[in-house]
Amino acid sequence: MSAVQQTQAVTPELRAWIIEQAQAGAQPEAVLASMKASGWNEDVAIAALEETLRGFLDERAKSSALLPPPVPVPDPLPKEGGLPTVLRLPDREVRVVMAMNEPRVVVLGGLLSHEECDELIAQAERRLTRSETVQTDTGASEVNAARTSQGMFFERGESELCRRIEARIAALIGWPVDNGEGIQVLRYRPGAEYKPHYDYFDPAQPGTPRILERGGQRVATVVMYLNDPEIGGGTTFPDVKVEVAPVKGNAVFFSYERAHPSSKTLHGGAPVVAGEKWVATKWLREGVFR
Repeated sequence: MSAVQQTQAVTPELRAWIIEQAQAGAQPEAVLASMKASGWNEDVAIAALEETLRGFLDERAKSSALLPPPVPVPDPLPKEGGLPTVLRLPDREVRVVMAMNEPRVVVLGGLLSHEECDELIAQAERRLTRSETVQTDTGASEVNAARTSQGMFFERGESELCRRIEARIAALIGWPVDNGEGIQVLRYRPGAEYKPHYDYFDPAQPGTPRILERGGQRVATVVMYLNDPEIGGGTTFPDVKVEVAPVKGNAVFFSYERAHPSSKTLHGGAPVVAGEKWVATKWLREGVFR
């Protein structure tokens, strides 16, 4: 062993860096070249790469074996042929503002007209109460300190406006209208927020089987922005460090093929700093929601 090899220790920090490069998609050859350029002996670098990546892949394989199986999910974008700029629906053209693959997040421009936004607010406003969340330990709904908004639910197909929006979303994402929950409308006043959470129902919780009787697991979410808050109120995805601005008429779609944190769909509603925020949320299920 050379004197250089003896003095170059493979530290936890180096291993963490190698794993970061692998997670970012860097090829081992590129990582090796970077290490050599930084002064690492080639033999030491190769040994560190092989040992670290072998352990990383073994751990990832073990984790994958414990994951729930993936399920089919809706998607507003075609599987092949490149990213379109406009999606032409039967009653409206919707712009593609941004798209991510992991997680699948698509920001949609002009999903709703400004008149539809105003009408939805008007229909919902008189029925607002303190927002609740579904408790998967019991299957019931209750007020949660993490959600400081007011809200209400429309029944699916309750009004002509609801039917129009539901049909548009179904056409957009290729998912049956009957597999959707009713539209929920929420109002966030200054300081109100919804702390980061997942929309799927935790399979490990005892109340989840009861919830899933009504249509199976949630597989996707569409959040529609009904007004322009002055400051704040974006939809955040902490795992991927993305925040979607709440622009009136726009929407953000995201799907989750596994009911597991590996979906990277942890998301929240950032606090409203000035003004108020109105959103409409549509959750999609695996099967017919009753």
